[in-house]
Amino acid sequence: MEQEADFQLTGDGAGQRIVVAMSGGVDSSVVAALAVRTGAEVIGVTLQLYDHGEAVGRAGACCAGRDIRDARAVCDRLGIAHYVFDHESAFRAAVVDTFADEYLAGRTPIPCVQCNTGPKFTDLLGLARELGADCLATGHYVRRVVGPSGAELHRGTDPARDQSYFLFTTTQQQLDYCRYPLGGLPKSRVREIAAELGLGVAAKPDSQDICFVPDGDYAGLVRKLRPEAIHGGDIVDLAGAKLGEHRGLIHFTVGQRRGLEIGGSVEPLYVVRLEPATARVVVGPRRALAVDAARLERINWIGGDHRGPLTAKVRSMARPVPARLDGDMVVFDSPEYGVAPGQAAVLYAGDRVLGGGWIAGTEAAAIAA
Repeated sequence: MEQEADFQLTGDGAGQRIVVAMSGGVDSSVVAALAVRTGAEVIGVTLQLYDHGEAVGRAGACCAGRDIRDARAVCDRLGIAHYVFDHESAFRAAVVDTFADEYLAGRTPIPCVQCNTGPKFTDLLGLARELGADCLATGHYVRRVVGPSGAELHRGTDPARDQSYFLFTTTQQQLDYCRYPLGGLPKSRVREIAAELGLGVAAKPDSQDICFVPDGDYAGLVRKLRPEAIHGGDIVDLAGAKLGEHRGLIHFTVGQRRGLEIGGSVEPLYVVRLEPATARVVVGPRRALAVDAARLERINWIGGDHRGPLTAKVRSMARPVPARLDGDMVVFDSPEYGVAPGQAAVLYAGDRVLGGGWIAGTEAAAIAA
């Protein structure tokens, strides 16, 4: 258990203080329990992100009413302090509203990145420092490795649980202060630890990817938040010929095949791009999705002096592919498919996260022509 509880503290835990970010799920609950075993003083902190409608009691929600109660119950069992801070308005502005606006702009958003490393995370860091903590520990499945030049961010050992894609905006200063004690464990072992310790959340289901969408209906949420901006338009081929009509850009993402409701094509058609200015959905064969490069904006780099080849991951579920970074362009060794503006390109050297950026545009591959 000692290895599982490695918080990379200076010396033993006595006289040190660990703040644990607690969402009410099994991961952060186990982190809190392992932190207690170090002998340090442990404080659990939960940010209330929302408390609206059916999300409060729904299984799979995160940081709402029931989850806060679960986090408090775990802290009571462990005998540690637990604080709840209202973050609802900031979460709405930084994550939920941005999610809606990105869809209306024809991009495919990743709210989990804004949530994990945006204002929510920076506020947690500030709270931990105000509480005099030596570090902030979270339940993310990534590893913090101390290298020759300081702390490095690495993939989680369990590839099915690795969350490094969602943490690419982590800064070096944040990485120096944060700890990720679950990064070397499979999820099955985490649940075993929770059961061994008698934590009531041991069998609690994981939260869904986008926790603030109660029923998975993204378009429905955008309609609710931005009803004045929803309107239909044409579905056109690469030459601009009209093939059909749609009910709104919010129903489509780049690379999508299902739901086009158009027929008569010899080969399957995919969404190639979205044009907010004309409200057009442009479709084409799969080869039209191939890109040679993507332009990045708001690049975050924690890769030190690394230069040259690397691998790039352009979707959370995609595999990293060989590439190189040339200024603000990530250039792929082979054509890559389904690269969507609004998503992120996360850059790796082996298991180490070098950084990444938000995809602002793409360059079509010759095969696309």
